[in-house]
Amino acid sequence: MVFSSITAWAGEITVSTAASLTDAFKEIVRSYEAQTPGAKVLLNFGASGALLQQIAKGAPVDVFASADQATMDQALKQNLIAEREDFTRNALVLILPADSPLSLAALGDLRQVGVKRITLGNPAVVPAGRYAKRALEKDNQWAAVEPKVIYAQNVRQALDYVARGEVDAGFVFATDAAVMKDKAKVALNVPVDVPMTYQIGRVAAGTNGAEAKRFIAFVMSPAGQDILARSGFLKP
Repeated sequence: MVFSSITAWAGEITVSTAASLTDAFKEIVRSYEAQTPGAKVLLNFGASGALLQQIAKGAPVDVFASADQATMDQALKQNLIAEREDFTRNALVLILPADSPLSLAALGDLRQVGVKRITLGNPAVVPAGRYAKRALEKDNQWAAVEPKVIYAQNVRQALDYVARGEVDAGFVFATDAAVMKDKAKVALNVPVDVPMTYQIGRVAAGTNGAEAKRFIAFVMSPAGQDILARSGFLKP
């Protein structure tokens, strides 16, 4: 999105949120605005690491929702976040195009000759990609798989690559796979040795702290948590 330099009016905030939260947060914002007179929430989606870089460069953001704790740890170290809290969790899956004839029952099956292209988010900025790389390394598959990897800018781009049949397999969050059940199928639930916890925080330099706090409170409320649950997200 293009950031505006115009000062935000009383009920307006900008929320930068991980790409995997796209559908859930659009619904959360609709619900929040409907019950909060004068509120206006502008959404900015992208890879968690890329969003952090935007905030560090001075982008006018009031709330940051990251798909992992590590990115929020960086934000905290840079004094970019005033406070933070866990608000949901996810799971990692390996997906194939819906019409794929491949049968992948374990990460080692990615070594098959028929698997020529594998996508995952750039581990430097995409939490889902970082979790995928970690899982492959732990299973001693990374060295064999890396030459086949096509990096995506965010988890939704990885999903698109698979859905369009441009790659043979890809790593995404379970909630992303659920968005395109007609174009992508889950081949494997990927075991990860760390909880895939999402965190949300108020940006220290935000211009509307009070509204930011109200929005975060709504995300944490039963109404916000119910929306996340309907989108397939797990309790924090």
